[in-house]
Amino acid sequence: MPEKRIQNASIEASVPLRTSMHVTGTAFLALFSIVGFALYGLPFFYDFMVRDLGWTRAQVTSGNAYSKLLVGPVFGFIAGWIVDRFGPRRLMMIGIVMAGGALAGLGQISSLAFFYIFYLFNALGYVCGGPLPNQVLLSRWFGRSRGKAMGIAYIGIGIGGAIVPLLADWLTQSLGWRSALTVLGVLMVAIALPLAWTVRENPPGWHKPSGGDVATIGPVFRRAAFYLLAVGSMCSIGAVGGTMQNLKLFLSLDQKLPQASIAQVLSLVLISSIAGRLLMGWLADRFPKKRIMLLIYTIVACAIPLLFYASSNAALYLFALVFGIGLGGDYMIIPLMAAELFGVRVLGRLMGVILTADGVAEALSPMAVALLRDTTGSYRTGFVVLIVLAAVGALAVSLLPGPRREQGT
Repeated sequence: MPEKRIQNASIEASVPLRTSMHVTGTAFLALFSIVGFALYGLPFFYDFMVRDLGWTRAQVTSGNAYSKLLVGPVFGFIAGWIVDRFGPRRLMMIGIVMAGGALAGLGQISSLAFFYIFYLFNALGYVCGGPLPNQVLLSRWFGRSRGKAMGIAYIGIGIGGAIVPLLADWLTQSLGWRSALTVLGVLMVAIALPLAWTVRENPPGWHKPSGGDVATIGPVFRRAAFYLLAVGSMCSIGAVGGTMQNLKLFLSLDQKLPQASIAQVLSLVLISSIAGRLLMGWLADRFPKKRIMLLIYTIVACAIPLLFYASSNAALYLFALVFGIGLGGDYMIIPLMAAELFGVRVLGRLMGVILTADGVAEALSPMAVALLRDTTGSYRTGFVVLIVLAAVGALAVSLLPGPRREQGT
């Protein structure tokens, strides 16, 4: 392993600055579009679908649920194999086109059948062009500064997510919600595809690891820490996803807030997430990651109750600030904690399992909360469920052991 690190460092040192910026910019814009625009932009249009198409809250959130349940467990592992076998660039381009086309198509739907079809393509676009190929691309090009490059790229998610509510609101007022979705889909492709088309996916001298370098992952599944980490991350991701996917519906249909005000709240959440990502990353480099993960999960659990007081602007904006910090740290801390517990040599396969499990939680939680709102007439019960989920996640993390001290991890 030391010689591998030396080789990665020497490869990175020989890469021109312009090329490094091209690679980092490619990942930044792909995540900006596919995660920032699509993942955080689509919920902005849910209330329009409820009003204009007569669908329930459970139905408009079910597209995200069913597509992730179908695509994640099945295609996630296949996509990982394709990236290792053929490289990330071509898969990324396919994902960008599918995700952008899905948004454009969702702007034209009038039936649930086509709603599910385009959401399926959106999920495929996320798997093919989202975090997975971008992590591989950055890992191939960067050695010592890999964490810095990842951090810059992932800020694209926060910036894209902060921009999209304001842009979607302006487009909706100007063109209507259907055309606004179509324009966002076209913009996604126009923003992300050019750099992905021209990026070099492998640096000079890069080669795949030999079979002897592959560590066995079997012992990891025999450790209680794996299941505690999986349960903790599933619960917290479920709480975050359930909140974000229902927030626009709650603020628009239940709280009757103007669209412009809602856009400001949603944008503030994502702006705060950028600060959360930077803050928690800085803390994780200086303090035990278990403590930082527990802090993040506690922040999420404490932020959601503020939605009970959403009629107060002060409480609502305080929620956006606090929840955004938790949102920014939530996804980032999981691989850091996994690496500390189990080592980096099994991290790729381990995260494939954990992220698939997290995807199931992120799919089911929003639909369950929306269904509770449809059946009870209030979001109160659903919010209580989300608070409990976040608290269980924090409890599971508190039971994790300290970091491994074994050589080579």
